[in-house]
Amino acid sequence: MDVLLLSRLQFAVATFFHFIFVPLTLGLSIIIAIMETKYVRSGDEEYKRMAKFWGKLFLINFALGVVTGITLEFQFGTNWSRYSAYVGDIFGSLLAVEATAAFFLESTFIAVWVFGWERISKKLHMVTIWLVALAANLSAFWIIMANGFMQHPVGYVMRNGRAELDDFFAVITNPFAWHQFVHTLFGSWMASGFFVLGVSAYHLMKKNEVAFFKKSFNIGLVFALVFSVLVATQGHFHGNEVSERQPTKLAAMESHWETQTNAPFCILTIPKLNNEGNYVETMCIPSLLSLLAFNDPGAEVVGLNDFPKEDRPPVLLTFLSFRLMIALGMLFPLLAILAWYWRNKLPEKQWFGRLLIYAIPLPIIALEAGWALAEVGRQPWIVWGIMRTSEAVSPVATSQVATSLVAIILLYTFLGIIDIFLLKRVAQRGPATQQPAQAHKE
Repeated sequence: MDVLLLSRLQFAVATFFHFIFVPLTLGLSIIIAIMETKYVRSGDEEYKRMAKFWGKLFLINFALGVVTGITLEFQFGTNWSRYSAYVGDIFGSLLAVEATAAFFLESTFIAVWVFGWERISKKLHMVTIWLVALAANLSAFWIIMANGFMQHPVGYVMRNGRAELDDFFAVITNPFAWHQFVHTLFGSWMASGFFVLGVSAYHLMKKNEVAFFKKSFNIGLVFALVFSVLVATQGHFHGNEVSERQPTKLAAMESHWETQTNAPFCILTIPKLNNEGNYVETMCIPSLLSLLAFNDPGAEVVGLNDFPKEDRPPVLLTFLSFRLMIALGMLFPLLAILAWYWRNKLPEKQWFGRLLIYAIPLPIIALEAGWALAEVGRQPWIVWGIMRTSEAVSPVATSQVATSLVAIILLYTFLGIIDIFLLKRVAQRGPATQQPAQAHKE
């Protein structure tokens, strides 16, 4: 393996591990804010217990997310220094805003929220968790705007061999980035809904804290149902944007090789391992690919054979990531509808309750597949059309990257085991026993 491949592997390991925690942070923060708002408005102490219980799971997740996110930013300097020098004006400014305007806000108010119970007024305490939720989702906005520039660069000029920021407003209104952001946000909120559903189903099947977990289940159900539909719907429009801006990614997503009008969608396709066609291509529905990609059954879809080999992304991985994301995306609304239909029958429908528990990681897997599709399908470009990934890597020794890659894999495996252990332990224990209400400062 050379430095380029090792550096890509290292970034992929760090990104995919970090992205396990991000979706839950985005959605759980809002769910907890809703629970605390219900407590403040109704005075029902059970909603306060709910905010505290789900808050513990949120904090475990948040801590691991922070640790793994920091190493990612270091890699731009250590592994991708040429990239940083080339587009640092743009990419760096977005990350700087994220750190100062979102991450610091989130970290500060998390501390106030954790230690502020019974020390500040109920309303002020509620405001802190809403600020945490706002900052968490704002942080995702700036990160995805930066990634959106890599997918569809806008608002820059080439000067002295570098891309320099020319129009900050164009960068943060980049339509490609906005589609990515909304798609990721809806997917993350859906993932959090299924997390709450799964944990609640576990306790409801055991008839443990029934009233508590019934309320939690209903809030999680709203998130799972609404956002599983919205993420699928918005995904279609995001796909239209990809079709217009990144034709090689579209062709790789479908392993589509010949340029065609009325392009068919083939239900069963098996791409060749050598990136040169398909072994199997059958059960094809005429015009469906043209319709899905461009909302026009007669539209032309350019095949991979019309692009130089050096400009094609890895087809098999792009294709499998897309198909996995779509398959899971079709499953989630069905699961959420069944959860709504059987929401009062979980003790009798033990098999379905167990299914909801097993479904907890599935939205995360779908989000990871979507991220793989976005990043692998963009290759060989690190910044679409202006800089190749091979031009962006740092001039460092192979042994250095190999050593740090092994260290990251070992460290992240250890952190992953700790995270699963803590989440499982806290989730299975359930909420703390209800204590007599203490007076809040007013």
